[in-house]
Amino acid sequence: MSEVVITTELRDKFGKGAARKIRRENKVPVVLYGHGTDPQHLSLPGHDLLLALRTPNVLIRLEGAVAELALPKGVQRDPIRGFLEHVDLILVRRGEKVTVDIPVTVVGEVADGILDQQLVSVSVETEATHIPEGVEVDVEGLEVGTQITAADLKLPKGTTLAADPEALVLIVAPTPVAEPEGEAAETAEAAPAAEDESSESAAE
Repeated sequence: MSEVVITTELRDKFGKGAARKIRRENKVPVVLYGHGTDPQHLSLPGHDLLLALRTPNVLIRLEGAVAELALPKGVQRDPIRGFLEHVDLILVRRGEKVTVDIPVTVVGEVADGILDQQLVSVSVETEATHIPEGVEVDVEGLEVGTQITAADLKLPKGTTLAADPEALVLIVAPTPVAEPEGEAAETAEAAPAAEDESSESAAE
């Protein structure tokens, strides 16, 4: 998995005004918590943190004012411009297990029908410093009616399923049959005619 080194600074001023000042300096207010310790209020370089968060479940090795390993647990972004407003990080230790969501990626082409993917991520338990980037599902040659559940996923060694084993990941559904435009038009034209004939018969 990816591990990114980011330098930290302690912050001792809080509130909206202090947070805005930090962001004007191209930094992000961060809270680090976990393992029963008191939350630590930090600021991290905005650009470095933004790049790191592009990778799901990125392991962040903090240096500087605080030297710890952490995983992102909560990210707040500006709803319009998308910049980072605040990030929560959780402490992790090498060797400990964590529960995270990893992406489900489909590879291959089904034999017929259309692929209906129900889950784009799945919850797993894995070692904090060896979180898989995702899990692939090979659908090559699958036929209509085939279903794949969470229990069918082939997870990397050392990773176990934390989600419902019966949760539907994907299904191969029949291709919808479109009614020919000509027949549809004829049917639409025939309906009013049939109604007129029925009305005339009733009048007689």
